[in-house]
Amino acid sequence: MPTPEPVVLVVEDEAPIRRFVVAGLAAHGFAPVEAGTAQAATMAATSRRPDAIVLDLGLPDRDGLDLLRDLRAWYDRPILILSARGREEDKVAGLDAGADDYVAKPFGMPELLARLRAALRRTISSGAPEPTLTCGDLALDLVGRTCHRGRQEVKLTPLEFSLLAELMRHAGRLVTHRQLMQAGWGTADGTEGGSLRLVVHQLRRKIEEDSARPRRLHTEVGVGYRLTEPS
Repeated sequence: MPTPEPVVLVVEDEAPIRRFVVAGLAAHGFAPVEAGTAQAATMAATSRRPDAIVLDLGLPDRDGLDLLRDLRAWYDRPILILSARGREEDKVAGLDAGADDYVAKPFGMPELLARLRAALRRTISSGAPEPTLTCGDLALDLVGRTCHRGRQEVKLTPLEFSLLAELMRHAGRLVTHRQLMQAGWGTADGTEGGSLRLVVHQLRRKIEEDSARPRRLHTEVGVGYRLTEPS
């Protein structure tokens, strides 16, 4: 059975550039989807769940950085910025907002393709099951179902283990309420929001030195949580 072509959403308001990118992707084994505005991009990303997004920052209806931040609240696949904003501070802002890579215009199709393939390879590699997850001195053994903070074993309930595993798989990155509820309860309809807060509270009591002043498990108000090494 042939491998399905990776779906790539191309968000670009300049039609000639969009057609150029779409044609290049189609000629090299990708299935491109087009969007010329932020609104169209949001609809396409939600409905098609593309394997990657190529995003221009200069959109007519909204700044691309704002769109990128919104996408990163729930979209965990590669996003590559393709923009005429080529200054270092623009690149830093894009990467800080959640982009996986940044290609400045003018650009060559071979470079864009190479960066896109590299980002997709990292996604596939990071999706492979790992026997042990680590974040700082936290270690989670997925086979033995054990957790250690340094040399001390941390006793976790099955639900706490599932949520911590999801956070550790995305260490340093925002994990949304929806992702955590899906990992813990197999549902993302919001009915377990209160239970999620309770489990996070219990996790903090077990993995933080002071659960009232967390240094590992941080709240992103209204969006989700982020696990980091203690600062």
